Amino acid sequence: MSTRGATADPLAALGSLPGVADSVESVRKAVDRVYGHRVMRRRSNEITSEAALRGARGSAALSGADWALEEVRRRSDFSGDAEARTMGAALRLTAEAGQLLSIWRQSPLRVLARLHLVAAADKAERVGRPRQEGEPVDEPLIGLGLPSAAEAHGRLEGLSELVIAGGSAPALVTAAVVHGELLALRPFVSHNGLVARTAERIVLIGSGLDPKAVCPAEVGHAELGREAYLAALEGYVSGTPEGVAAWIVHCGRAIELGARESTAVCEALQRGAA
Repeated sequence: MSTRGATADPLAALGSLPGVADSVESVRKAVDRVYGHRVMRRRSNEITSEAALRGARGSAALSGADWALEEVRRRSDFSGDAEARTMGAALRLTAEAGQLLSIWRQSPLRVLARLHLVAAADKAERVGRPRQEGEPVDEPLIGLGLPSAAEAHGRLEGLSELVIAGGSAPALVTAAVVHGELLALRPFVSHNGLVARTAERIVLIGSGLDPKAVCPAEVGHAELGREAYLAALEGYVSGTPEGVAAWIVHCGRAIELGARESTAVCEALQRGAA
């Protein structure tokens, strides 16, 4: 799907797609339930920290490193095999997201480049910039056709313009489009999935929907499963109204599940069990 459109606010127009308005309302109610929990008034920092850990674990799982939460909590060295490096990248990105909120609305492309640099933890020539023509992309779990570098650059610029322009689109819609475009384009030579899910997180926090980052969509995406994730993504890439709507609704369900996870954490803290 191209983010360029004839309307003045193409993202807002997506809010009228079938099922999207209901999903937006359902997400808002789920988020409100977490923020209204009595534990959030006293221990919100703990909920935020736990949500970050669980979100990183969920994002890494979708990129092939499906570790138990306790293993993530226990480990301190993530420099070993490919799975360990993926987990380490997810943790670094989650930590970095909060530092980039003020930059995102002015320069989303700068933020995306920074996210790739953080994920790769490398200063190689191909890191921290969009891929060039002919450069291979290491993203084996996403089997969609790969747009050319020129197309990826053009659509990234269009996405950046939409983010900077702002508009009246619900946070869910904007977050889903940012996430979907980055997965569809795979603009970097590696770590595109991790970067895309972190960008979704940044939109949800920066929009004010989830300012304390306690509703990790990554948890929900992982819970819904990679097969459903990729099927929904295919719908987005198709560009049809039904496919795009299904992707947005899928992302909404992921946020709801992330909110449910943090509600459970609140309940555990309230019982003194965590």
